[in-house]
Amino acid sequence: MTREKLSPIRLEGYQPLRDMVFDVLMSAIMMGQLSPGERLLEVQLAEEMGVSRTPVREAIRRLELEGFVVMVPRKGAYVAGLSVNDIESVYEIRTALETLAVRLAAQRMEAEDYQYLEELSLEMRETWQGGNVENWVGLDAKFHEALYKFSRNERLVQLMSNVMEQISRYRIISLANMQVRHNSLAEHETLIEALRNRDSEAAATAVAKHIENTKDSLLQMLQTKFAATENGFTE
Repeated sequence: MTREKLSPIRLEGYQPLRDMVFDVLMSAIMMGQLSPGERLLEVQLAEEMGVSRTPVREAIRRLELEGFVVMVPRKGAYVAGLSVNDIESVYEIRTALETLAVRLAAQRMEAEDYQYLEELSLEMRETWQGGNVENWVGLDAKFHEALYKFSRNERLVQLMSNVMEQISRYRIISLANMQVRHNSLAEHETLIEALRNRDSEAAATAVAKHIENTKDSLLQMLQTKFAATENGFTE
């Protein structure tokens, strides 16, 4: 099946062209426009984006360093496949760090912090049925980033930022499912209640359950959607 072509890049602002190309390719991978296992042809991608091959080559190398692209000797660059082991590993790390974050946040949050989470939760409730998955993912990211911030531990915030970059690709796939978005609403509200009660253990339990449910839904969706030999989803 022929995929949708990438949009031409508009040379606006002061952002370097190589960064603009990287952002376009990263977004295409995140949103599934460039599928797991798909070969990345520099000439074709350059033509679609209306740029030379040099910034495309640089962007592909950067994507390789960040784990989104794999280089196969004598064959070229391919969008990295989705591995059950990789997903399990990164979600284990996320669970460990995020439960720590909410334990700390439960003791350190202030009145305006609760209000911010509740406002985000309300906005998400108003939009969960919409088709703009990217908008929902952005709101969900803000919600979880706030949890790390409210831990008042800057080192933890930095660590979580790195982890969330690694799972952003998976979260977009998972949250494309409307039922997953609906379930997240209730799980977020349970977490907010635990935080309001300054119950560290209840907050940790709530966020761990939320992450586990999200991971399980993701794995189920991937196993249904992708064939291991053709689309790069492996055990």
